[in-house]
Amino acid sequence: MGISVLLVDDHALIRQGLRRAFEQTTDLVVVAEAASLAEALALERAHNPDVAVVDVNLGDGSGIEFVKTMRQRRPEMGLVVLTMYDGDGHVFASLEAGASAFVLKGAPSEDVVSAARQAASAPTAFTAQDLAGAMRRRMQAPQVTLTPRETEILQLLGKGSSVAQIAGELYISQSTAKTHMSKLYDKLGAANRTQAVMAAVRLGLLSTDAQ
Repeated sequence: MGISVLLVDDHALIRQGLRRAFEQTTDLVVVAEAASLAEALALERAHNPDVAVVDVNLGDGSGIEFVKTMRQRRPEMGLVVLTMYDGDGHVFASLEAGASAFVLKGAPSEDVVSAARQAASAPTAFTAQDLAGAMRRRMQAPQVTLTPRETEILQLLGKGSSVAQIAGELYISQSTAKTHMSKLYDKLGAANRTQAVMAAVRLGLLSTDAQ
């Protein structure tokens, strides 16, 4: 039958476009499509595909979690992460999760097909556009050291928690929470929550799973 492929994306149009691209090949066959993390896990068990092409942001979870689960469960499976986010943080999150390849949604469909083939033949060999550049930027990035409390607050910020929620979660006053957040922002060179989270992901201090 050739190389069997599972498509995982919560946008039907994206899945349709990918299916058409794979239908134009003679060695790759789409055996199932999933619109959510739960559906992807169920269909993987049902079809046992050789390769999965997975979006990062799914309605009920993260494609990175799917990659982690599959890499542990089936080391021989090809895992291609497909996303619209081109930040270095997403590249490294995919690499650390055990993905075989990282491809941007803006790339030609031929690149996705090629990544699926590569993933099938070498599932544990990670490929990504400008991977060398991302590695260089990480090496050159300034080192930021956070206190345990700042790390806790950063994780909560990444989950979208408000100041009140952070204070309640950590059993501290809102004033104290704001003080820690201010120091955290200073260390990250950020002016607000969004900039802080983006900087933390870029520096490898916060996984994309936490967002």
